[in-house]
Amino acid sequence: MTVVSSPDTITYSSTDRPGITPGTARRVTIASFVGTSLESYDFYLFAYFSAFFVGPLFFAPLGVFGGVLAGFLTIAAGFVIRPIGAVIFGNLGDRIGRRPTLLITILMMGVGTGLVGVLPTYAQAGWFGAIALVVLRLVQGLSLGGEWGGSILLATEYANPKRRGFYAALPQLGSPVGSILSAVVFIAITAIMPADQIAAWGWRIPFLTAIPLLLVSLYLRWSIDETPVFKQLLATGKRDRFPVLDVFRKAPAGFFIGIGAAILGIGSYSLMNTYMVDYGTAVLKFSFTDLLIATTIGGLLQLVTIPLFGVWATRIGSARVVMIGAIGTLVIAFPMYYLLQFATFPILVGSMIVGGILPTLAWAGLGGLMSDLFPSTVRYSGLSVAYSLAALLTAFVPALTYLLGGVTGNAWWHPGIVLGLMSVITLVSALLAARRRPIIDELEPEAEPEPVGVA
Repeated sequence: MTVVSSPDTITYSSTDRPGITPGTARRVTIASFVGTSLESYDFYLFAYFSAFFVGPLFFAPLGVFGGVLAGFLTIAAGFVIRPIGAVIFGNLGDRIGRRPTLLITILMMGVGTGLVGVLPTYAQAGWFGAIALVVLRLVQGLSLGGEWGGSILLATEYANPKRRGFYAALPQLGSPVGSILSAVVFIAITAIMPADQIAAWGWRIPFLTAIPLLLVSLYLRWSIDETPVFKQLLATGKRDRFPVLDVFRKAPAGFFIGIGAAILGIGSYSLMNTYMVDYGTAVLKFSFTDLLIATTIGGLLQLVTIPLFGVWATRIGSARVVMIGAIGTLVIAFPMYYLLQFATFPILVGSMIVGGILPTLAWAGLGGLMSDLFPSTVRYSGLSVAYSLAALLTAFVPALTYLLGGVTGNAWWHPGIVLGLMSVITLVSALLAARRRPIIDELEPEAEPEPVGVA
């Protein structure tokens, strides 16, 4: 049944999902995609908010520079705690199931984001609002620690393994959809409200919209069944007692490859959608609205390119798609930021498109690449912890790039250094992943499951 090709690489022979129709796989993928869209929407709301509003509203005594830096560090706080969320929810996902774990994560994210909309500012309650903001950001970080890995597993563990690359790419649409929705909300608010009203109360509206979106996401995830792969683990009693620890026994090399492979896909979003908002307005003198429009155009294009890259991944392999994306991003990193110095809107849009498509290759192929690295008994833990550590490593990209800009006098090439370095790390990791045989689960006919409890 099982062919062992290396100490931590196992390949199963099955190529079908017995009893699962394409319609079922699509419905589960939609539920996964909607959840990741809400997560991304909530995250990008905070990212745009931090780059533009956090300093004046919550960290006013720190001044302009200190307020901006505090806003970026508040973003980073969510990433710092993210690996803890990955350990907690990765363990739950491998022990009690993918579906119930994802219900918990989406609830935490939606409630945490909605509460940001009712926080008092510094002028209203002093440092209480800032402290509460950081606490809610930590709640978001814990949720994100378990969300991405579980969403990828919902899609891939229902899918035919031959199409794993495609189905693993579809939840990645959640990131551009979340970016688009959050940008559109802010564009609409800035178009219909004067700046003083936005600063007074209008900024709260986007965060409050997370509550109705949460209800939709909860309904969709509640309506689906547990994945067939986890059902098989229940039926055979093969669940690990401590799956997070067993990742290092069963897939140690895959774990570190996964971290490196995720750097560019995550870090490029932090650089382009968070740092560039402040850099573009303060240094390049673009308007905030122009930056949001350009970001939205780039995100709309990703709605087409991500599924196409997913199809490509089924033909050449997810790892090779990530590798091509890393090479392309490395090539355009410095030319793109050089052209931005001319500060015209067409160049800004072109940069967001080109600078979005190539890192998107690495993003679209990431779920498939990482799913191929871990056996099913520790897959939720492996994906979640590796992804969260990569997110932690890239959490400080906006703050570090901001500091690098200060040291270099905002030289045009300083963001290119950061983007190029992330590209190299992901390229090396994708090359290593491409040399490995993917781990595919074989499903036996369903047996009576053991009780869902601690073994």
